[in-house]
Amino acid sequence: MKILVINAGSSSLKYQLIDMDGEKLIAKGICERIGLDGKITGSVTEDGKFSYEVPLENHTDAFVEVKKVLTEGSYKVIDDLSEITAVGHRIVQGGSLFNKSVLVTDEVIAGIESLIDLAPLHNAAHLQGINACRKVFGEDVPEVVVFDNAFHSTMPPEVYTIPVPYEYYEKYKIRKFGFHGTSHRFVSQRCAQVMGRNIEELKIITCHLGNGCSITAVMHGKVLDTSMGLTPLDGLIMGTRSGGIDPSAVLYLQEKEGWTPQRTDDILNKESGVLGISGVSSDDRDLRAAQDSGNERAALARKMQRYQIRKFVGSYTAAMDGVDAIVFTGGIGENVVDLRASVCNNLTFLGVKIDPEMNEKLVFGKEGELSAPDSKVRVFVLPTNEELVIARDTKEIVEAL
Repeated sequence: MKILVINAGSSSLKYQLIDMDGEKLIAKGICERIGLDGKITGSVTEDGKFSYEVPLENHTDAFVEVKKVLTEGSYKVIDDLSEITAVGHRIVQGGSLFNKSVLVTDEVIAGIESLIDLAPLHNAAHLQGINACRKVFGEDVPEVVVFDNAFHSTMPPEVYTIPVPYEYYEKYKIRKFGFHGTSHRFVSQRCAQVMGRNIEELKIITCHLGNGCSITAVMHGKVLDTSMGLTPLDGLIMGTRSGGIDPSAVLYLQEKEGWTPQRTDDILNKESGVLGISGVSSDDRDLRAAQDSGNERAALARKMQRYQIRKFVGSYTAAMDGVDAIVFTGGIGENVVDLRASVCNNLTFLGVKIDPEMNEKLVFGKEGELSAPDSKVRVFVLPTNEELVIARDTKEIVEAL
């Protein structure tokens, strides 16, 4: 069974084609600058990489181009789209409507559309991806949607309830949802496998650290708490997002600067975080270079990020009354050696101790344990694979039809 996994953004469309017989990646790529000029970059397992510019006015054009690279030319990997059994889509916001992966129906599409206000950039783009897929593949090819917040649906009311008048929860379902759930689900399960333990016996803290960052407390296989909230803005400082801040600071700045709600949203989501603090970049590689050249604001941004990671790890350890393992994943978590060292070397109260040499080696997609043999808490670097989770869920649902 071959499954095409799609992650549609507002101006991009990522894809992976996976052969579920052995869970082998066949091809992957990304269509970028949709609606502007257009570019597709990709790779296949045997023939290397490709990249070229092509007009992409909308997501349907992007799907047509994906069809071409998969079935035509020197990078083809299948003879016809009929070889693809199903398509799996990543959906950021399932709200209170969806707590598991489901087959796409008109009712499901309507449900996703009703949640656009909670994730305006993401859900609207995902719907474009689903509709474009239907145009290119036809409605006979089953599509499955996998919700980013579904893994967090086990949070209890005392965790997910936001302390504003309860009537707003009743009217608008204002609550903590959490995000990056597909990633936290994959690495927590992988952590248990690597440890040779049943996940239902373990208390795991998973740190998904990239341009977007979230930390999750996985207690006995279920999410107890996670750092993101109603939207992906909450939690710790990120590349361009502020993370959690005093709401009065926002109100104060709105009054002083005359910000509209849209301007406020843009500043907190796109101009804050380590970019806003450093004034340099949202990319840790640029921040590190600036710090090394004496830029104090870049150094401050990096210190803030490390401090907040430790703070969440500490609070989630208290919430679970202990921790067996800590996992680093995501672009920063998997590759920034000094961040992992800084975080772990300041968790000595938990008995965390890492092997510096192993920490240096675990980069560029390498999986392994960086904790020392005498560490009381085991620490891992586990590259995430959200696409594989989506493909697995898609396979399970389609086989049950």
